[in-house]
Amino acid sequence: MAARVDHEERRTQIAEALLRIADTQGLQSASMRAVAAEAGVSLRLVQYYFTTKEALLLDALARLQGQLQARMNTWIAAAGSPPTPRTVITAILSCIVPTDAESSRIARTYNGYYTLVLSDPDVLEKHGAAQPAVLEGFLAKQIRAAQAAGDVAADQDPEMTAAGLLAMVNGLGSSVLGGQRSGEEALAILTYYLDTTLFT
Repeated sequence: MAARVDHEERRTQIAEALLRIADTQGLQSASMRAVAAEAGVSLRLVQYYFTTKEALLLDALARLQGQLQARMNTWIAAAGSPPTPRTVITAILSCIVPTDAESSRIARTYNGYYTLVLSDPDVLEKHGAAQPAVLEGFLAKQIRAAQAAGDVAADQDPEMTAAGLLAMVNGLGSSVLGGQRSGEEALAILTYYLDTTLFT
């Protein structure tokens, strides 16, 4: 049992090193050798746990997704109890906007993965769209529940609305990372849209 825990700790140590490089330098700088140096381990050890760079990239992506999910859970819990579809939708979308160090790191790292997909579509073709599709599906479910509660107009298409909301949040995030506006300004735009366009 102890050996399995140690192996997982090593995998985490290496994957988190890749995520740090992705955040500060971009994934193009995350060679296996660079990851080994960042993690403070040998290149051979990185290759032992991750036989290919693709395997390391996918493992780190799954961990990044877990970090975003944990952030969402925290924001949903802080939105009030019991949670309503409206508070859940607002919390999920708001926590994605880069407004602090954690959300900025997550957004920058996701951008690194988007850039990787654009430059080498085969690398993450089977995996890159999975998490956004899950999130869109969850938001669509919440929108349908909000419709049933009378908070969203009945003629809104839940799937199209969910996809549009995530696209808007991603665009707002890019505008923050690019220095066009602050995180607070982006959050104000999102809140304005939700209060005046989505929710009745």
